[in-house]
Amino acid sequence: MDLILWRHADAEDGAPDLERELTDKGHKQAKQMAAWLREHMPEGTRVLVSPAARAQQTARALTGKFETVQAIEPGASAEAVLTAAGWPQAHHAVLVVGHQPTLGEVAALLISGKPGEWSLKKGAIAWLSGRHRGHHWDIVLRAALSPDLL
Repeated sequence: MDLILWRHADAEDGAPDLERELTDKGHKQAKQMAAWLREHMPEGTRVLVSPAARAQQTARALTGKFETVQAIEPGASAEAVLTAAGWPQAHHAVLVVGHQPTLGEVAALLISGKPGEWSLKKGAIAWLSGRHRGHHWDIVLRAALSPDLL
């Protein structure tokens, strides 16, 4: 299973938190990463998005076909994100558009096998692949990319 974690792009400060929108810089970051994802993402990838406006706008740079999932809103647990994505049982790729620190916690947990706090820059992705080998799962970091490198 491929799991792509995409942190929302740069957003305005302010409150209420769920209504914060992308800045001009954020729209540019989202468009850059969306263009890269379109070239590399497996066809039929399921897209799950936080209900926060900034995550919705980030996802819309890629596609209008996505599922809004309350379980991945700001402050969600790594376990909630993995459950929403169907990790590791899903038979298709899943892209999650969400927030820090949760997405970094998901990446740390999958790669190291224990809880941790990794940082993803705004608009960046971490692409992980998992496959069952014998009695254990192999997790591979396929890509880690931020918009400023595109």
